[in-house]
Amino acid sequence: MVNPYSEELISENEIIRTFSPDVPDLELKWHQDWEDRDVEFLNENDWSYQFDNEFPKKCEGLIFVKSRSWHRLIKGTTELKVRIYKHTSSGDI
Repeated sequence: MVNPYSEELISENEIIRTFSPDVPDLELKWHQDWEDRDVEFLNENDWSYQFDNEFPKKCEGLIFVKSRSWHRLIKGTTELKVRIYKHTSSGDI
């Protein structure tokens, strides 16, 4: 499976991901992550994120994503760049 982003590894727990506006919508699926994460949106963009049973919100600032919570990105027309910090103390799944 090909990821819908390019990725730069900063450290064991920190990565930068870049999403192209050309990524097919079907690639941006609802998903869950294995660990808690802080996600910082690094650039001006017109993308949105959505948690299960919530309305979409603009991708800006810093958000916390709880492990095993359903969420997704909603594509915009610009590039999206995010810094992800993975918390490793969430426990094993």
